[in-house]
Amino acid sequence: MTQLNDLSLLAARVLLAFLFIMAGLGKLGDVEGFAGFMASGGVPAFLAWPVVLFEILGGLAILAGILTRPAALALAAFCLVSGILYHFDPSNQQQMTSFMKNIALTGGYIALAAAGAGRFSVDAWRNSRA
Repeated sequence: MTQLNDLSLLAARVLLAFLFIMAGLGKLGDVEGFAGFMASGGVPAFLAWPVVLFEILGGLAILAGILTRPAALALAAFCLVSGILYHFDPSNQQQMTSFMKNIALTGGYIALAAAGAGRFSVDAWRNSRA
């Protein structure tokens, strides 16, 4: 059962990481446009580059399973806040679907933070050497 759990955690990390890595890389093509989008939600535009880096590095941390618990909690908070700021619009079904996606991702990242990265991770490798 432990190996199944570890494989499940690996699969969860890969899938959860993919979203942020691809989102961050996608924003690299138009950071100025993304900055304008951020400003439309009340977030200062100068935070565009830090957000892009956070998405990429946070995704890579989850993928590798390094500092998994704090990275997962940070990404959970990001999903919740960005969902509220940019997608919570009860009059728009498409935005509410995106909002609910963010809420579900928040739950996934919280579960990952609670469970940890599993055996197939940098965290496990570092702990085995300690």
